[in-house]
Amino acid sequence: MSKKNQNNMGKTKRSTDDMIDSAIAQQNDWLENRREYTRDFLKSLNLFARPADKKDEVKNLTIEKSETKVFKKSFLRAYWFPVLCLFFVLFVAIWVLFVRGDVPARVIVVPTIPEPVMQPVSKRTIESEIEVAQIDENEFPEFDIVRIENTGAIVVAGRWLPNKNVSVVANGKIVATQQTNYAGEFVYVSANVWGAGNYNVSLLGADSAVKSKDNVFVYIPEKNLENSVSLLMTQDGSTLLQAPRMLADGDLKISKIDYLSNGRIVVTGDGLPRLRVSLELNGKYLGFARVSDYRHFGLGADVEELKSGQEYNLTIRMHDGDGRTVARTNHKFIMPEMTGDDDTFYTVRRGDCLWVIARNFMRRGILFSIIADKNNIKNPDLIFPKQNLQIPLGVMKND
Repeated sequence: MSKKNQNNMGKTKRSTDDMIDSAIAQQNDWLENRREYTRDFLKSLNLFARPADKKDEVKNLTIEKSETKVFKKSFLRAYWFPVLCLFFVLFVAIWVLFVRGDVPARVIVVPTIPEPVMQPVSKRTIESEIEVAQIDENEFPEFDIVRIENTGAIVVAGRWLPNKNVSVVANGKIVATQQTNYAGEFVYVSANVWGAGNYNVSLLGADSAVKSKDNVFVYIPEKNLENSVSLLMTQDGSTLLQAPRMLADGDLKISKIDYLSNGRIVVTGDGLPRLRVSLELNGKYLGFARVSDYRHFGLGADVEELKSGQEYNLTIRMHDGDGRTVARTNHKFIMPEMTGDDDTFYTVRRGDCLWVIARNFMRRGILFSIIADKNNIKNPDLIFPKQNLQIPLGVMKND
């Protein structure tokens, strides 16, 4: 190998050695720095403390200052935002506790409430309250008053929905239409006189074709209009709206008394429509019946054996809807001798039916078919006024 190459190789070797030495030196410096850092850290924690020389203290103080500066810079760079938030929170807390706390508290003064003063409620206020209230659209028109005046005019008062049209219907025909007020009330007074007779009065909500659930039966006599009758007919019964005031002769009368061989007494007569009549014989109550729309009534009851030639007192009372006696008639008779004939006869009146006739004469209405067969009646539902019926009482002897 030539001298030139040997020189080059020598240079290369020295250069590599220098690099290795430099690396070792750097590593030693790094280790020394680590040792010094560790030593300082432990010293700060007062662990493994030992007295140091003044030179070491000066050196360590210099290193500590330099590291503190580096730590401050790195700490501020990494945690500047949380520190800023912390200062903001502290500022708000101090403002709330000290600055806002100095503001005087508000004092709420409750005014004295005066005594309520009663003031009249205007019609406008009532109307507005009724308009706001919820109204049941399924409500039906209702009667309050049905009265016949002495002049023959009829007065009908009732209630329904506010500001609605209500029609008064008599015997199936509309006779008038009235509008309810803001409170749902209406009053109808007929301009013409209603003639004598019977009327079935109902109400019809004209705006929505709603019919009243209840009807009123009205009876107007030919004379003595103060004895007119109006009767409210409901599902639960009847209520007298206008009772007869002063009955005249003929308003209650007995037309016939039958004492039958089967031990029953049958009284027929006339009274005011749809009122009740009761029967007493010598002070003993026997029963009651209702007067028909055509003023007729018939009442049959079982009695003790009536002796021929003995006097008996028969009392008929007519009662209003409250049970008060509005008319009374007494009939005294002497019991005649029995003829021995088992059958009796009855003249049909308007409003009669075979069921009621059989109940009065034969105790049970279901025996109407016996009367129909005896009189050759093909349709038991069809009988006529003034038709003379034979009542076969012989079939009752075995009962």
